[in-house]
Amino acid sequence: MEDTYIPAIRSGRFLGLYDPLLRWTMRERTFKRRLIEEARLRSPQRILDLGCGTATLTLLLKRICPGVEVMGLDGDMQILNYAKAKALKAGGGVQLHQGFAQALPYPDASFDHVFSSLVFHHLTRDIKMQTLQEVFRVLRPGGELHVADWGRPQNWLMRHAFRLVEWSDGKERTADHRAGRLPQFMKSAGFARARVTQQYMTLFGTLCHYHAQKPA
Repeated sequence: MEDTYIPAIRSGRFLGLYDPLLRWTMRERTFKRRLIEEARLRSPQRILDLGCGTATLTLLLKRICPGVEVMGLDGDMQILNYAKAKALKAGGGVQLHQGFAQALPYPDASFDHVFSSLVFHHLTRDIKMQTLQEVFRVLRPGGELHVADWGRPQNWLMRHAFRLVEWSDGKERTADHRAGRLPQFMKSAGFARARVTQQYMTLFGTLCHYHAQKPA
C-alpha cells in the first residue's frame, strides 16, 4: 500500500527536524489549536487523529480536553515509533495504532470526531475518496470530520507558494487542493455541511480548515 500515498517524512534522518520545521513555517500551534476549538469537544467523546504523524495534534487534543479518548493512526511504522516515544515523554494518555486511511481498523460508528492534519494532499484522488468513505463509516451518526490541509490559493502569492507543494508531492495528488475540491469530495462520500471554515496564508500556500458532518 505504500505507493498510494507519499509519507510526510521520507527519511528517518529528518524525523527530529519535522516538528521544529512545522512550528517555524506553518503557524502549527495556531492552526491546530483553532481546529480543535472548532470541534467543541466534550467528555467522554472518542476521537481519532487520522495520519497522526509525530502525534503533535494527537497529544494536543488530549491536553486541551483530558476527558476524551484519543487515538492516533498512521501507516508509517518508523514515524509511529517516534510518536510513541514522544507520547511517553509527554505522559501518555493516547493510543497510537498502525493502519492505512483507506482501510481503517475500527468498527462502524466508533468515533464522535475524526481529525486529520496535512494528510489528504499526500493521497491520490481514489484514495482520498476511499478514505472519506472510511471516515464516514467509523463516525457515529452526527459525528464530525475536521481537516487541516491545502486549499484553493487566495491570491497570486499563494498560487506561487503552492508550487513547492506541487513539486514535492506531485501535481496529480495536489491538483484537487489547488482547485478547492475537498468539500465536494466530502459531500460525495455522504457528508453534510462540508465547507471551509478558516484560511491561512503560509510559506507553502493557503492552508484551510474543512468541516463536515455525518447526518444524524
